[in-house]
Order: sequence, then structure tokens, then C-alpha cells
Amino acid sequence: MKEYKYKINGNLYKVTIGDIEENIAHVEVNGTPYNVEMDKAPKAATKPVVRPVTNPTSPAQAPVTPITKPATPSSGKSGVKSPLPGVILEVKVNVGDTVKKGQTIIILEAMKMENNINADKDGKITAISVNKGDSVLEGTDLVIIE
Repeated sequence: MKEYKYKINGNLYKVTIGDIEENIAHVEVNGTPYNVEMDKAPKAATKPVVRPVTNPTSPAQAPVTPITKPATPSSGKSGVKSPLPGVILEVKVNVGDTVKKGQTIIILEAMKMENNINADKDGKITAISVNKGDSVLEGTDLVIIE
């Protein structure tokens, strides 16, 4: 049983909520009992159960693999991917250009903001997959650096 005090338009109301059976709540307002019909029967509150993962091959461990993969840039070809969906405003490099890690290679407009897309490693631009004005999705390869 829960008790509440409400002040509505200057009037004080003492509300007691009793049992709830199916979709009927037994409520008392200032000592007067009411049966209040609700649209749907209330659902019992359930708490999510969090269990530690003991099996290293379970699907819950899958996100760990992609995190370690980009941390070790290889000397081979790799694509610089769009971090979010947007529109290409400017391509600042050409095929054959040599770039250094952190150098701005593309400017992407996303959510009304200009975002600098930087080279993820030192290398040579071997392919440019987008042009000025192109709309790209998150994860799209923008340029290939070898």
C-alpha cells in the first residue's frame, strides 16, 4: 500500500493506492474508496540479470576482437573509413600523394559540422573512392593508403 499527498488547484488530496488486481487498482482518495480501471494490466518490474562471461568464445566477447585489430596498422593496404554518415565537402589529396599519419585528407560534413578525416598511417594514396558532393554512410571506405 502506497500513500501520496497531492495539492491540485490549492486543494490537498491524500491518495492511498491499495491492491492492484488484473487491470483494477483499489484507490482511496481523502477516505473515499474507488476502483480505478486501467487500460492494461501492469507488468511486474523485472531486473535484468547481469552474469559474468566465463566462456571466452561466447558472442559477448566478439566486440573485443575489432578493438585490437585497428590498433595494429599493417604495412599493407588499408582503407580510411567514414566515421559517420555525411557529405564529402573536399578531397584534399590525389592518387599518388604521400601522406603522413594524422594529415587531413578529406573534409566531411555530418550533422551540420565539418569533420576532418585524417590519414590513419603514413603511406601513399593508391585510390580515392569518393568525390566532392558524394553522400557516404558510416564505415564507407573513402581512400586507400598503401
